[in-house]
Amino acid sequence: MIHTILQILVFQLLFLAVYDLFLRKETFFNLNRIYLLITPILSFVLPFISLGFIQQNIPQEYYVELPALMLGGDTSETAATSYSWLVLLRNIWILGMILSGVVFGFKIWNIIKLKLSGKRQLIHGNRVVILPNTDTAFSFLNTIYLGEDISELNKSSIVAHEKVHIEQKHSLDLLLFEVLRIVFWFNPLIYLFQNRVSVLQEYIADAEVSSKNGKKEYYQNLLSEVFQTQHLSFINTFFKESLIKKRIIMLQKTKSPRARMMKYLLLFPMLGAMLIYSSCSDTLDTPQETEQVSIERLAPPPPPPPPPPPPSEANRDLGDVPYAVIDQVPTYPGCSGDNEAMKTCMSTKISEFMNDNFNTGIADALNLSGRQRIMVQFKIDKTGKVVDVLARAPRPELEAEAIRVVEMLPQMIPGEQRGEKVGVLYSLPIIFEL
Repeated sequence: MIHTILQILVFQLLFLAVYDLFLRKETFFNLNRIYLLITPILSFVLPFISLGFIQQNIPQEYYVELPALMLGGDTSETAATSYSWLVLLRNIWILGMILSGVVFGFKIWNIIKLKLSGKRQLIHGNRVVILPNTDTAFSFLNTIYLGEDISELNKSSIVAHEKVHIEQKHSLDLLLFEVLRIVFWFNPLIYLFQNRVSVLQEYIADAEVSSKNGKKEYYQNLLSEVFQTQHLSFINTFFKESLIKKRIIMLQKTKSPRARMMKYLLLFPMLGAMLIYSSCSDTLDTPQETEQVSIERLAPPPPPPPPPPPPSEANRDLGDVPYAVIDQVPTYPGCSGDNEAMKTCMSTKISEFMNDNFNTGIADALNLSGRQRIMVQFKIDKTGKVVDVLARAPRPELEAEAIRVVEMLPQMIPGEQRGEKVGVLYSLPIIFEL
């Protein structure tokens, strides 16, 4: 789950960086609006897409991460501690959603109070609420809110501007991000996306009105009065001091040539790279846990050497294939069933074997204390033998003991892909609780 959240954040950061670096200053406002609405949603979807044909065609070795093996100490207590942390994080997330929902509810209530306090009118066919004793100017959904202190000269320009927001349903864009902010309240990038969309909507409305009424007159309307604003993130405010300069600069900007629309093609290689990463990520589903194991992440293994040139079709060698797409996974002696059942059985059997054969007395001999982590990597080759065993640990004696026990594992039934025997790489974290 942590890996998935990090993927989402990285994808959103990349999409936002592309917008800020290449698209934000262009006058393709409607295309930019589509980009800002689609890309955050894509960021949530892409980590859950896994394309098998991409995995099969990437010449790269994959490691299967077995659940971490706990040796010594009270493993049930460790599992309970891990579970309690997960429960705590879940409760914090839910509490954050509740608080964010309450804040959103207060914002909606403020709008309702303003609507009830004002006088409703029709101005040029638009529903307008005239607010007493204020010069507020904004729109929300299908209603325009105008303070009664705004001059008649400015009212027509503001109504025309806010009418564009209503016709193009800009409030729905901002409400979408309000929902995302409630669910993913901890994600700062959602707030940045909403801010970019809000600014862009002002550019769209400015461009539409100035094209009909003339830019010079529109500039004067923007600068003639300082209006109050409601500080709500999901309404379209006519005046916001921090935006006035940007809006005028964008109104003066020469229309971007069509050739620059090629910049949007950057989206396709980005999507391709993200799909490759999400499809070929080494974060695979781990088998079901038993009381003896807890899930731990391994540092990614070093990149494998480049594959040899493909032999002829008649003598083709499939080599090592991704565990996630293999037709039949390697099988521990005595295990049976479908792939998922054999994965679970393999994990359980290896855990039992390591617990039975690992010399835990080595900890006393080395005067070790606390938590000691050993990372073991091995391969079940095409004949089912355990080969290429490597280990990483704080002490060489621990590495040697881990290698000794893993090399004692019985011969397996090798994995198969399209009817041919293949090798599969594994990694196993071993953790001492002393």
